[in-house]
Amino acid sequence: MSRESRGEAADPPAARKKIRTLSRQNLSLAWSTIRGRKGGFAAVLIAIAVGSAVITACGVLLETGIRSGVPAERYHRAAVVVGGYQAMPVEGDADPRLSERVRLPADTVAKVAAVPGVASAVGDVSVRITVLKKGSVLGGPSVYGHGWSASALAPFTLRSGTRPRADDDVVLDGDLARRAGVAPGDTLTLVTGSKPGSYRVSGVAEPATPLQRQSAVFFTDGQATRLHGPSGKIDAVGVLAAKGTDADDLADRIKKAVPGVVTHTRDDRGDVETLDVGQMRSFLVEVAIAFGATMILLVIIVVAGTLALSVQQRRRELALLRAVGATPRQVLRMLGAEAVLVGVIGAALGAVPGILLALLLHTVFTAAGALPPGFSLVITPLPVLFALLICVPAARIGGRLAARRAANVSAVEALGDAAVEPKKLGRFRLSLGVLLVPAGLAVAIVLPIALPGESAVQGAAGSALVLVIAAGLLGPRVFGGVATLLGRRAGGVTRFLAVANSRARARRLSAATTPLIMGVTMACAQLFSGTTLAATAHDQVARGVIADHVVTSGSAGISPGLAQELRSVPGVRTVSPVARTSTILTWPDGDGIQYRVSTAQGVDPAAVPDTMNLDVLRGDLRGLTGSAVALSRLVAGTAGVDVGGRVDVHLGDGATVKATVIAIYENGLGFGDVTLPRDLVLAHTTDHLDRWLLVNSDREADLRAALEAYPTMSVRDAAAITAAPAGEAGGSGISLVLNAILLGYLAIAVVNTLVMATISRRREFALLRLVGTRTSQVRSMMRQEAALIVLCAVTVGTIAALPSLIGMSYAMRHSVFPSIPPLTYLGIVIAAAVIAWPAVMLPARLALRPPAVEAFAGPE
Repeated sequence: MSRESRGEAADPPAARKKIRTLSRQNLSLAWSTIRGRKGGFAAVLIAIAVGSAVITACGVLLETGIRSGVPAERYHRAAVVVGGYQAMPVEGDADPRLSERVRLPADTVAKVAAVPGVASAVGDVSVRITVLKKGSVLGGPSVYGHGWSASALAPFTLRSGTRPRADDDVVLDGDLARRAGVAPGDTLTLVTGSKPGSYRVSGVAEPATPLQRQSAVFFTDGQATRLHGPSGKIDAVGVLAAKGTDADDLADRIKKAVPGVVTHTRDDRGDVETLDVGQMRSFLVEVAIAFGATMILLVIIVVAGTLALSVQQRRRELALLRAVGATPRQVLRMLGAEAVLVGVIGAALGAVPGILLALLLHTVFTAAGALPPGFSLVITPLPVLFALLICVPAARIGGRLAARRAANVSAVEALGDAAVEPKKLGRFRLSLGVLLVPAGLAVAIVLPIALPGESAVQGAAGSALVLVIAAGLLGPRVFGGVATLLGRRAGGVTRFLAVANSRARARRLSAATTPLIMGVTMACAQLFSGTTLAATAHDQVARGVIADHVVTSGSAGISPGLAQELRSVPGVRTVSPVARTSTILTWPDGDGIQYRVSTAQGVDPAAVPDTMNLDVLRGDLRGLTGSAVALSRLVAGTAGVDVGGRVDVHLGDGATVKATVIAIYENGLGFGDVTLPRDLVLAHTTDHLDRWLLVNSDREADLRAALEAYPTMSVRDAAAITAAPAGEAGGSGISLVLNAILLGYLAIAVVNTLVMATISRRREFALLRLVGTRTSQVRSMMRQEAALIVLCAVTVGTIAALPSLIGMSYAMRHSVFPSIPPLTYLGIVIAAAVIAWPAVMLPARLALRPPAVEAFAGPE
């Protein structure tokens, strides 16, 4: 059937020509429409502006993580600092950062000193120190011990006293001396590992730049080397440049002359000075990328939904345009130009708030310890341009999707649709929504059963988003179905009106409710996946620690020799030392390799059966010697290995072990996904210290008396380890802040769409009053509609989140019951009501203020 026979006007010849959506004519018409309907476009503008602000903030954080740094403190005078490469090279992917310090051979100092332009090269070692004041651990920044020759790199200047001359002499920085309350000639107790020692304060030195992130203790070079360990290696080389030598040029010459080293200049020197700077930089980049990607997806969904609601509310206007001869192409171009203009304006309006949000996040991250003091924020136009490039196409695509039906329907049908919403969903929309429901359920339920390892967890986590999209596509059917069910119950006039309106306006109400459904789903998925993970780790540790006592340290760690000393205490049956680190597992995958960063522990296989139950599924931990490794079930499934298989284990300092898998165990979330021989782990950690000692003993064994000579040691029960895995994860507070921002954006979107949907019903409310409905009855009707919206959002949102949570719980702990704290869920329900109820009722009250005749005669 031709378009003319359907009552449509054919495109005139001029309209058939290729006219760009962003032509001056279309933009002028779109701008006139926006100016004439400021209220109608305000909601779309807010959705884009807030989304642009969050994306801009993520971009600022990402650029800060890549380009920013921390000014050097101890290496302030060094033109170049030479260190090892603190990451594992991965071809075609970002290099994962190593958790332990990558050290250099001691002869690197001589090689660097021989490079032209080097005035002097100073090797530096760092030893974690704990300072005792009146028998208690002195608080404040971390304390590191160094050889006196490294003081020239700041430089430190003696304010009083002399340099250290004997092995028991130390020089303190001025701030540390003041906090410790000591002066030259006083005696000070310092703890290295768990061994206390008395030292004479020979002097107090002031650095050229104040120390904010650390405190410094200087020993003689020989004593510092002995405390550092017998490895024959150093941590870094500080380079003092000859007069007139450019630092960057010198760094390039050193890199060429000494293979295998990394040179650092300017603020990059801080990455070598303290390892946490580089680790935090990597953390910031990862967080910005992950959170930014999630926000981009949400912004696209929310903007598209808001534009769809806006177009639905303009059905009368668009129907009139079609009736007077506007072609579908012209309507599409007009709506496309409107979307582009609103996208540009909204993205620009979100730029400054986005930078302010980045400043706020930077402050919060620094206060939480996720960023070091002095890590400055980098602000350039690039994040703003990136937000513009995301928001404008999102608005353009969303506008086109929303305008398709309005533009393609015939003029006669358009006039009919202007009065009543079409009841049928589009064939494509309905088919896609129906297909996504079983797809989401399959991802959540089938994958955890069929796939091994973390693929099952990740697949189950993604099902929530699939089901939310399905709910958005099928929203009118879902909303109408809920309204129909409620309509079967007896009720008064206002109940009848609320149900009838909900069924008749299911499209509009479902579009307004979708952000609330998404908020409930994401809140449930994010919060309860975290509680399930934490509960699983807690349960595994609670069941797995079978030792009578746990010896913990208030300092950097426990000296390796203390375990043997406790074994000689009468009544002690077993002492099982546990060292902690982080490893990177790699395995072949087609033409490349895959890797995974995993928390690891080092244990003594002979002592494990009496102190720790890892719930071994296959294999035997007694074979954990040499290059053997035991893996958790999740990691083994991810790497595709089993008992007898081989996997490359990159230890914390980058050393690689081609390990043979000797056991697969269940309790990886509680104890770490990788278990290695303790001696192997200790040899490749920065401090060479144990984390805990698990002790089995008779009742008469007096461990506290045996540890009196070690003031930083304490004896606790098995619950001391319970909190350790959660602490290992790190960044939980930051994740909470970012989730709050994400849910805050969804809350703004909810309020935005509900206000938009309610305020546009002025004529409907006026008509109800004109035919005899009292104002109080209209308000009661809206209260029941608000309750229906909250009920539908909470119900659908919970149902969309449950398969994901069940699948994740099954994949993690073989249980279909996720950990859902009732009070937390009640808080989500209350939050949904608190957000939605005022967003419906306040606009309704405003819409009911004008007299009915005036409101009915006024514009939409």
